[in-house]
Amino acid sequence: MEIPLSVLDLAPVIEGDSPGDALGKAADLAVHCERWGYRRYWVAEHHNMPGIASAATAVVIGHIAGITKSIRVGAGGIMLPNHAPLVVAEQFGTLASLYPGRIDLGVGRAPGTDQVTMRALRRNLSSDIDSFPQDVVELLSYLGPAQPGRAIQAVPGQGTQVPLWILGSSLYGAELAAMLGLPYAFASHFAPADLVPAVALYRERFRPSPYLGKPYVMLGLNVVAAETDAEAQWLFTSVQQAVINLRSGRPGRLPAPIESIDSILDGRAQMILDRVLECAIFGSRETVEKGLKDFIAMHRPDELMLTSQIFDHAKRLRSFELVSEIARPVAK
Repeated sequence: MEIPLSVLDLAPVIEGDSPGDALGKAADLAVHCERWGYRRYWVAEHHNMPGIASAATAVVIGHIAGITKSIRVGAGGIMLPNHAPLVVAEQFGTLASLYPGRIDLGVGRAPGTDQVTMRALRRNLSSDIDSFPQDVVELLSYLGPAQPGRAIQAVPGQGTQVPLWILGSSLYGAELAAMLGLPYAFASHFAPADLVPAVALYRERFRPSPYLGKPYVMLGLNVVAAETDAEAQWLFTSVQQAVINLRSGRPGRLPAPIESIDSILDGRAQMILDRVLECAIFGSRETVEKGLKDFIAMHRPDELMLTSQIFDHAKRLRSFELVSEIARPVAK
């Protein structure tokens, strides 16, 4: 594999487990992924989701960074409309001060939840996605060099230069990342529809900046690797069920795999899977290797961020291990 591989973890809470169990498994996976040579380990901010344990994203990042030694740890991402930029700068400035050179900050403009929970998070909705570009610029200023005479500074934060990524699933994020000269991570693992035009727009309009000299694209990808194609297909039914449940208004914990996803599919459910999980590779080592090579050849990413929601923790570990064997050698 010619490009680095990284991990996006939602800290999935499986049926029968607690959020604490999920966070313990996430920590264990991070330790293994560091040993297997993955470049980054990111966790995502979602709220009021029974199947996701990483709502307090900065806290989880601090824990993961504390039990690992070299892998970069970050947010994929922080949903910026939910937070004051100063608070985010202080949180990630603290993380960067504790773990120098290892912290990433990906930011998105989606709420990561529903309208009712948004109000509970913010107490009001005066902060909205329309202010996202201004919030990003403000956040960059808090993490950048100290400015003489400035009344407000992020302490810790100022001068830490925590790398900031724009996350997106549409042309909006691509254009903003290009304009600001920031790296861009596209959410093709759950919203692949605009993948091709968004990446093309980002590359065409990119402006070199103090943060980045040329475009850098990371693409999300669902990957489940197992000893056989049949086993991988079976394991993949957990995330297929979870996607159907979520998009049908029934969010829950990650379900156990079933023998055949076709047994629960109707026309609407099939449309959901076709739309959401278009960028997914599952199979044996050989099948996954071919799928990764084809995906890379088609989209030419600079880095891949793999996500793999598998019910059985040992099988999840094995999936990431198999993919790491495909990827070697990749310099960190």
